[in-house]
Amino acid sequence: MTLLLMAAGSGSRYGKLKQFDDLGPAEEFLMEFSIFDALKNNFNHIVVITKAANKSFLESHLSERLPSDVKLDVLVQEIEDIPEAISLDTKREKPWGTAHAVWTARNVIKGSFVIINADDYYGQNAFDGAAKFIKNNDTPDKFALVAYNLKNTLSKFGSVSRGVCEVNNHQLTSIIERTKISEKDTQIIDEDSGVVLEADTAVSMNFWICNASIFKYIETYFTKFLENTDNHEKSEIYLPFVTQEMMENGHITVEVIEAQSTWFGVTYYDDKKEAVRTLSELTEQGAYPTPLWN
Repeated sequence: MTLLLMAAGSGSRYGKLKQFDDLGPAEEFLMEFSIFDALKNNFNHIVVITKAANKSFLESHLSERLPSDVKLDVLVQEIEDIPEAISLDTKREKPWGTAHAVWTARNVIKGSFVIINADDYYGQNAFDGAAKFIKNNDTPDKFALVAYNLKNTLSKFGSVSRGVCEVNNHQLTSIIERTKISEKDTQIIDEDSGVVLEADTAVSMNFWICNASIFKYIETYFTKFLENTDNHEKSEIYLPFVTQEMMENGHITVEVIEAQSTWFGVTYYDDKKEAVRTLSELTEQGAYPTPLWN
């Protein structure tokens, strides 16, 4: 089983590259705890999508820590990496988005895999649930999403972006990316649309379980996206956009798995203190060794 970590973000709201901030008791990165949890559940292939400037560092850092029987691929999300059918002339500097980050791994992943953000902590039970889904799933057009309650994914220090889900009988029926969610006067609201959201609404934190069939669909989606020149400078393709279209066209169903674990992340630098405290407590409780890698 493969774990793909998206680590190509710039950390603009955090103020530095949060993927490489030393948050663990022995100065581990947050992504290392997710990798540790995945390996405990028999994942044996780690794929990290990053920027060109960080590739060598990540390869060295992780290869020194991972067991020798775990395969590691560190790949660069490049703006020039687009479908062959498309040619374009752009001065764009920003990556094409999370769906493009996943597409970067199309040549190294062949079977089922899990997608996560490198700067989020998902909890050990989330990986246990994902491993069980992969083991028991014998239908190639059946994907899954590990979902969390909206109220448990907010930041005290500013708005957040979340994939807001509609779920019927444990099946995802729709997902809408809302990019400016915050809590104001005991209400949780999407500031862009004015929509008030329920605290227990299921949201995606980009913990997807899928297989290699997604790569071809991303390529098709990306090609149509690039045919519109208005998208060339700043627009992005997000994973929820792609999975929503795949569902609507009958290509996949998506089972929603309740996380059964605590999520936390570091959207803003002020989130760091809480993350450090939580990782320290989990280590003291015996959930993780320290240092994490022997």
